[in-house]
Amino acid sequence: MMSKQDEGNPIDILLVEDNKSDARLAIEALRDSKVRNAIHHVYDGIEAMEYLRREGKHADAPRPDLILLDLNLPRKNGHDVLVEIKQSNDFKRIPVVILTISSDEIDILKTYNQYANCYITKPIDLNQFLAVVKSIEDFWLTVVKLPNGAA
Repeated sequence: MMSKQDEGNPIDILLVEDNKSDARLAIEALRDSKVRNAIHHVYDGIEAMEYLRREGKHADAPRPDLILLDLNLPRKNGHDVLVEIKQSNDFKRIPVVILTISSDEIDILKTYNQYANCYITKPIDLNQFLAVVKSIEDFWLTVVKLPNGAA
């Protein structure tokens, strides 16, 4: 079975980020990507799960090929979202990249124990932040073979 990358279809990315500035920067960096992608942005953990379950205003949402997840979210934190994703037969194979300000070893260990696929601490410097987003793109969208909606 061919993947979206092989077929030239856009890669669907779900960005779960409550900080408007960080979200805007990540979206801009990914839009300048050499890989075609469609970025879908939600602001909190509850909306992330509604998006994944295609509930309410997200009824027609595409299944993401990759999730960029902040940990410090309102209403439902990123740890809880990660647990829900990785315990679900429908979502557990979607790669989840933790992209957060926390460099706390406890957060890092906890997210890997919850089956995060990657943990990245957001740099404070603008150019470094853009470089990190580009490195996510380079690795996850050009090097890695993503499953094609496999359940």
